[in-house]
Amino acid sequence: MLRFAQYTERNTSQLHMSREKTKVLRGRGAAANPPNRYHRHRVEAADDGWDSSPPASTPLRTSLQVDDSRSVISRNQSPDIPFDRSLNPYRGCEHGCIYCYARPSHAWLDLSPGLDFESRLFYKPQAPELLRRELSRAGYRCAPLALGSNTDAYQPVEREQRLTRRTLQVLSDCAHPVMLITKSALIERDLDILAPMAERNLVQVALSFSTLDRELARRLEPRASTPRRRLETLERLTRVGVPAGVLVAPVIPVLTDAELERILQAARQAGALFSRYALLRLPGEVAELFQAWLQEHAPGQAERVLNRIRECSRGELNSSRFGDRMAGSGDYAGLIAQRFRLAARRLGFEDGPELCCGAFRPPSDRTQLELFP
Repeated sequence: MLRFAQYTERNTSQLHMSREKTKVLRGRGAAANPPNRYHRHRVEAADDGWDSSPPASTPLRTSLQVDDSRSVISRNQSPDIPFDRSLNPYRGCEHGCIYCYARPSHAWLDLSPGLDFESRLFYKPQAPELLRRELSRAGYRCAPLALGSNTDAYQPVEREQRLTRRTLQVLSDCAHPVMLITKSALIERDLDILAPMAERNLVQVALSFSTLDRELARRLEPRASTPRRRLETLERLTRVGVPAGVLVAPVIPVLTDAELERILQAARQAGALFSRYALLRLPGEVAELFQAWLQEHAPGQAERVLNRIRECSRGELNSSRFGDRMAGSGDYAGLIAQRFRLAARRLGFEDGPELCCGAFRPPSDRTQLELFP
């Protein structure tokens, strides 16, 4: 039986399950659909003793809808990240990483940052054409573009949609530099574009790792490539001359922080040239989702993990302050930073390559050229 709070009709499809009733769905990171922060009411499941048997679970299929955005380049002025513009072909991410800082963005679509984020996806079919138009504007000034900075540009739906590949082709055609961050081995498909771009100093790639433990990775990021497969991808990228590095992110206090040096060493052995890291962030609804995940998958460590997170975030579960949100603050965060610096220096990591902006040429308008035979 269900106990209903005041609700709108829309909310009835977004039940917030209590921890006792939460069931892990195979291949998914979140276990439920908590309402987003813009909803005024919420519905919770409660056991009244009449029927305690859990409902039969059915596989949750991924749906794909068109995002008809009129522009595709997003701008930012954050001092915490090394780029001021980005492009995301997809909204939502099927990788299902429970810790993903992008989950709250689904609330803007009136959807849940929980299961909706990883199963109700949006794609931008005109992204390459819109990019070409924006790069052609007279006032455009070239600077490295981050591709897939919010959600992974190589998530599973890219196999069929091929939006990332088409976008890369536009960037290659006009000699525009690009930065890629991914957890997917699918990026190997586009080596035929990336390798020639690397010869012109137009691309760098970072493979993201939170753990090398296959079982833990399966629970944290259920549909991403396995850690070993990502290491193979790193090796294949560097073998063909694509400058690739490692992003240790997120470093989860207590749960994965002991692996920091091992991840860096494994990545260096696979050919990684540069390295970065970021502490766990729990913005918006991610805090609730991550706490529920801890109770399900690591109940014995949950309180220690959360206490360490608070220690790094000025007593809260998340800090949005510039300077804090990526590296944290306090003694514990300082220790992580020191360990990273020492390991990176010992292993011989270098700074990421400075990408070339001087060769950029705006895309040509072939329609106009056809007027002059």
